[in-house]
Amino acid sequence: MQHLIATNDFSIEQINNILQDAARFKNNGYMPALLRNKLLFTLFFENSTRTRSSFEVAAKKLGASVIHLDPSKSSTSKGETIEDTFVNLGAMHPNGVIIRHSSNEIPQALADMNMAPVINAGAGNYAHPTQALLDLFTLQEHFGSLEGKHVAIVGDIANSRVASSAISLLPRFGVKVSLVAPAPFMPIETKLTHYEKLEDVIDKVDVIMSLRAQLERHKTPIFEDYDTYASHYCITPKVLGDRDIIIMHPGPVMRNIDISDEILNDNRCKVLTQVTNGVFVRMAVLKMLLLDS
Repeated sequence: MQHLIATNDFSIEQINNILQDAARFKNNGYMPALLRNKLLFTLFFENSTRTRSSFEVAAKKLGASVIHLDPSKSSTSKGETIEDTFVNLGAMHPNGVIIRHSSNEIPQALADMNMAPVINAGAGNYAHPTQALLDLFTLQEHFGSLEGKHVAIVGDIANSRVASSAISLLPRFGVKVSLVAPAPFMPIETKLTHYEKLEDVIDKVDVIMSLRAQLERHKTPIFEDYDTYASHYCITPKVLGDRDIIIMHPGPVMRNIDISDEILNDNRCKVLTQVTNGVFVRMAVLKMLLLDS
């Protein structure tokens, strides 16, 4: 039984198969016979718009049934442990469980129980593997070969599971990753090249991956407010100029704080392309775990 807790759970060959399947799904659309009679539970202990709906659309495009369990209305709100909840779900013999949780450890703990394939839809600041895979697919779709491409991740990197997964996955495909953030937003330990100012790296990169500013997660204020943060790290026409750099963001985008309105409407911005590609990549992940493994 295979799970997807972090991108390292998949080999390069498996990831290439996912990318190829995603491209085929994007060209062919619905394939409702592929996962007919498969049952998936989604269990989101944190709010989600894109990831949850993307998984549900992906599953339904492949013909699977999806049941969403609302943790606020489940027995976990009555004191039942998440492990017991998972055992009971496993007793219903689902073909997979998609989970998002604030704890880094919960998805792996459930996977270790081997009741059903577990897909991590975002855990703490540890990993968001399908986001990294869809970002990889989007980059490959745009550039073709990724060898030697340079991505700058900008924003609250220390608290970002998106950044954590990108840092783990992209170098496996020849991508150089640099980090741009004030020191308190940086991971405590990183071997990656890092900068405090965006202007110090802007002429060296092919891609800027902006992250949501999460000032509320820091006990000690780094900036007085979001406007102050934006004055340093918002991606604007002035910052980008006429450079041939693509802009990415996992969402939700804080407009004019992470990325300006003008750049969101710029052809170099791939934010909505990422959302579109997320469905096809998640279709490919479901195929991998429910049929191919």
